[in-house]
Amino acid sequence: MNMDRRDFLKTTALGSSLGAVTTAGLLADVAGAAHHEASGGMAGESQKAFAELREAIAEIDAGFSDPAWRITTPNDLADARSSLLHSLQHGLEVFLTGDAARPNFKRFVTPEKKLLGDNPDAIYFHALVDANRDYRIRGNTAGATYTSFTVELGTGDGTMSTGTGATLNDTEFEIAPDGSFEIIASPTPKPKNWLRLPEGSGSLSTRHYYEREVSVATDRLHHIPLMIEPLEESAPPPRAGDASLARAVRRVTTFLRTSIQPIGMSDAMPSYVSRIPNQLPAPKIDANEVNTGFAAVDNVYSMAPFLLEPGQALVMRGRFPKCRFANVVLWNRYLQTLDYRHRRTSLNRKQTVLESDGDFRIVIAGIDPGVPNWLDTEGRPFGMIFWRFLMSEEDIEPLTTQVMPIAEVARA
Repeated sequence: MNMDRRDFLKTTALGSSLGAVTTAGLLADVAGAAHHEASGGMAGESQKAFAELREAIAEIDAGFSDPAWRITTPNDLADARSSLLHSLQHGLEVFLTGDAARPNFKRFVTPEKKLLGDNPDAIYFHALVDANRDYRIRGNTAGATYTSFTVELGTGDGTMSTGTGATLNDTEFEIAPDGSFEIIASPTPKPKNWLRLPEGSGSLSTRHYYEREVSVATDRLHHIPLMIEPLEESAPPPRAGDASLARAVRRVTTFLRTSIQPIGMSDAMPSYVSRIPNQLPAPKIDANEVNTGFAAVDNVYSMAPFLLEPGQALVMRGRFPKCRFANVVLWNRYLQTLDYRHRRTSLNRKQTVLESDGDFRIVIAGIDPGVPNWLDTEGRPFGMIFWRFLMSEEDIEPLTTQVMPIAEVARA
């Protein structure tokens, strides 16, 4: 009898007779092994954890109807649900299989996974760590404009980062001529290239910024070599089972519940955030950044909502300071970048056309205004403008803004 691979897999999975193995005998063996291992029936801890995850997803989704979210259109609800699914994706990638005893760096955001204020001109990684262990990090800057490592506090159980435990940027560790480096992350000091792991350390996040004509996050061929390993080897982990799966699923659930929150303009907002649409505050350092989860302490920010009627454009003017990196990004209000793979929704200095006097003029609009430096809103009437200035060596000039008809932009 001829049997292709698909038929073989089907019959094997269903326990059909193959040679001397009968269906009855195979099922009897399986049943006997399961009976030997079983304790307490099928209602194991992982079953409870799965129910908790389903409940969390349902509660968050139902919560989008709360006035605190200010969701008024089907498209806005779609954005909210997208942010939920992207956070779930990150939770599954990092917290379901993550192991601080055997860590591995995972891409934090990609063009298909956006959360917590992603950046088209950067690649980020995330790995779980234990504050009581020592780790060796090896990698290569791979031509990055800036490379840094940040210790996130309180994230070991999946909780959203509660603050910055320590940072190390590429001016603070040795880099070989070929771009390679080695860093020790540990609770006790090391002579050089040391990243401190204070009490409460739960994970590491990395930043690799680039200023290129093509935003690095869209470059599928670009590779940043990076690995982390404990200095002391651990025994192989126990067999995955009910209890370990339950713990992992609960970390995913915790990440969802703590990372998905309404974003409002409260008094607790950082000083660089404008509460007035279309008006950008002076870029400034906020002293509370170290108490903010997943913060980049070397950056100076300016952020404001944009609000445009059909046919309107927002014109931003300013001058880039002397700094390591600068860019502007458009987000939806769930801190997800707009579609930068197929549209221009961000600009770094390399991508920006300057005026004859060295200033820039950047135009935010729903349709092409016929001038350089157009940021495409995708036709959205509302979103967020986010500026980054990294390690500036001079004062940053104010960012001026003006709303005008799109038809007048080319003549202004």
